[in-house]
Amino acid sequence: MTKFAIGIDLGGTYTKLALVDTKGKVSNRTKLSTAAYRTRAGLIAAIVAEVNAVLAKARLSPRKILGVGIGVPGIVDFRRGRVYNLTNVPGWENTPLKGMLEAKLDLPVLVDNDVNLMALGECRFGAGRGAKNLVCITLGTGVGGGIIIDGALYRGSAFSAGEVGHMPLKERGLPCGCGSYGCLERYVGNRYIVDELKGKILRGSPTIIKKLVNNDLSAMTPEIISKAALKGDRLSIDFWNTVGERIGVTLAGIVNLLNPERIIIGGGVADAGEPLFKSIRRTVGERALPVPGKAVKILKAKLGNDAGIIGAAALFFYPETRGRCK
Repeated sequence: MTKFAIGIDLGGTYTKLALVDTKGKVSNRTKLSTAAYRTRAGLIAAIVAEVNAVLAKARLSPRKILGVGIGVPGIVDFRRGRVYNLTNVPGWENTPLKGMLEAKLDLPVLVDNDVNLMALGECRFGAGRGAKNLVCITLGTGVGGGIIIDGALYRGSAFSAGEVGHMPLKERGLPCGCGSYGCLERYVGNRYIVDELKGKILRGSPTIIKKLVNNDLSAMTPEIISKAALKGDRLSIDFWNTVGERIGVTLAGIVNLLNPERIIIGGGVADAGEPLFKSIRRTVGERALPVPGKAVKILKAKLGNDAGIIGAAALFFYPETRGRCK
């Protein structure tokens, strides 16, 4: 009998959910606007309603549903299902999300960090399939990470492992939103890289980006920078090379520390494609120790927007370890 779980990816803009089977097949997708709900209680009520709607539409008996997994953009006590805080969603400090949802859904619920679940999804069903040791990072507004060691998610002693974006890149660097300074995220987060390149253009660097945005630099995005690079724009190509070097320096340290088989990179900035990945791979090759540097493969994530949903559901596919991918 085919079993299913509900996977939920709670984001700062949208909350996505779907039904997922044990082969990683996604069906009955739906989403709601996170920002539309001004209170925690309102968003939780909306999530409960959407879960019930998905189950009703699929016409599945409760015995076929293993549970509900939910990934959130913040630090979570996985054991208790308590959210410490959500970086871009106010009002969620010390939220016992697992208990709150279980009381309303009458189904088992597991809660984890969203990038942990992206890593689990990619490990089992995506670019990490077949690997036992890997690191997954996501490049977007923030920079997150998830770690798989010997086939299982590594969460750390306080469930906060994988914060790649807040590894120091510069000893005396720019202030970061986390309260520290010199963090990787401060140099490769999409908001920061757009502002940095905008400054270069305003100082007179020649580029086709101005034409692509009709001279409105406020419309510039990482996607626009990528489009310019693909058209041969020198400024954009050189800029992605710089961003790739910054990421590569951090990843070289991770390669030396953990000796992963694969590093999987997802998120909006990763859509820059080969100009970015070429620079990352070259830098890791130059900066990592030869043995682990040659062993690691650096790949783009495969599951796209479904990675978090699939990973959240997959928490219920491996109950003996709650997150083992092999």
